[in-house]
Amino acid sequence: MADYALYDVTVTTITPVHIGSGRALLHAYDYVIRNGRTWRINEDALLDAQNVEDARLAEQLARSRPAELLKSGDFREGSPFFRYVLLGAPRSEGEGAQLREQIKDAFDRPYLPGSTLKGALRTALGWYAWGQRKLQPESRLLNRDRRFAAQQYEQMLFGSDPNHDLLRALQVSDSEALGVDRLMVANARVINRRGELKAPIEMEVIRPESAFRLTLKVDHRLFSRWAQAHRLQLQGGELLERLPLIVGEHARHHCAREAAWFSKAQGGTRIAQFYQQLAQTKTGERRFLIALGWGTGWENKTFGTRLLASRDFMQRILRDYRLSRAPAQDNAGKSNAVRDILFPTSRRVFVGAGQDAQGRRVETPQAAPGWCLVEMNRRT
Repeated sequence: MADYALYDVTVTTITPVHIGSGRALLHAYDYVIRNGRTWRINEDALLDAQNVEDARLAEQLARSRPAELLKSGDFREGSPFFRYVLLGAPRSEGEGAQLREQIKDAFDRPYLPGSTLKGALRTALGWYAWGQRKLQPESRLLNRDRRFAAQQYEQMLFGSDPNHDLLRALQVSDSEALGVDRLMVANARVINRRGELKAPIEMEVIRPESAFRLTLKVDHRLFSRWAQAHRLQLQGGELLERLPLIVGEHARHHCAREAAWFSKAQGGTRIAQFYQQLAQTKTGERRFLIALGWGTGWENKTFGTRLLASRDFMQRILRDYRLSRAPAQDNAGKSNAVRDILFPTSRRVFVGAGQDAQGRRVETPQAAPGWCLVEMNRRT
């Protein structure tokens, strides 16, 4: 067997994907809205164009918001006063409105961090390995610090320490950067089972049908006799060999659950149908579905449904880690012994705006965040 296997990977977005930079852009300071588009201000170029030799003007500039320095003629293709222009606009144009920034390179080009994809792969592998080993959720195995709550389970599934962690053998590169034209602005909400849309969030996102290209490498040496002789041998290499099939199984399971949830949520029919279609998507040994980035839910960041096997366990972690403010049980017509844990009790969705019969603005769920199709082709 070769020392390693190298794959060319294409990640194609199906729905909008947001991978945050950690920064919130401010309306009138970092961006302006005009003609249904979002214009990202180039503050340095804008200030350089001002006559700062005049002391009174310099003082006025210090008190001005960058947007107040722009003229109508500046809003044109190729204007040096804007770093880029995005399709779509945030719903809010008020004072203090914010837009979550998408991660980009130094040239404002969006890319897919390898760590984002690797983290999602790790979740799917852990979920599968849990079932394979028939583990059970036990409170005694949890770390009291919520940031490391599942540390003991991860050590059981992947390896006892970072040097012997299965994912050490999986190396995922950052993707090639895409053009800024693959960005847009999307508006999101939290939806509950009653169909109520709450917690509005505006963000830059990667548009659907955008293709990221990157490489994935599996280091076979870490499973060899050489690694054993150097006390570096890892366990679980067969999981990496079956990576597309395992991740695909995790995605189908998740899609089936989400389809069921949205089918019972008022106004969720469109997204329920989307998940039903995803669950029926044919993938195989080279292709799989995966959810990446913001809004993909608790199941894509944890062991998910494996933890729901124990009602008492779930009740404890919901309480101890303060994971839910809403009741997590379906109490109607059920005794204490058979009440189900319904967690999480809400979802995040991208919404579209329209008008009702009275001409009032209304928003409806349009898309689930973060879904992508991944294709792996091994180099020969």
